[in-house]
Amino acid sequence: MNVKELKEMIALMNENGLVEIEIEREGLRIRLKKSAGSGVPEITQESYIVHAPQAAGAAAAAAVKEAEAAKSKYIEIKAPMVGTFYRAPAPDAPAFVEKGAMIEPGQVICIVEAMKLMNEIKSEVKGKIVDITVENAQPVEFGHVLFLIEPA
Repeated sequence: MNVKELKEMIALMNENGLVEIEIEREGLRIRLKKSAGSGVPEITQESYIVHAPQAAGAAAAAAVKEAEAAKSKYIEIKAPMVGTFYRAPAPDAPAFVEKGAMIEPGQVICIVEAMKLMNEIKSEVKGKIVDITVENAQPVEFGHVLFLIEPA
């Protein structure tokens, strides 16, 4: 995502009176949201927030580049199918893994329910879970990033 695209999204919001817009592309999620009363879009990408004027500036581009650089050192475990993400085998059971846990190849890390079938998702890498990007019982699409792993 470049500055030109951010400017176009802000212009789209202003032209159509939108208060919020969220776009996900190639594993990058950008949310533009106008603050109450200010009319100035707030750009959120991962944990980075940049208050941008009507024309998005260098600060927005720098935040996006910084986030992409931070993400590149992690391995992404993505959803292999469309379905519902579950962190545990049952509602009252403990989660398969928690943030900060070490995982091994072949270890079950979650379940994706598709068409009433519970599909165990196993890790293909050894490492430490840095982030779990999906809430329990949330729908996911094919290729949606579920976990960020720091390789060991």
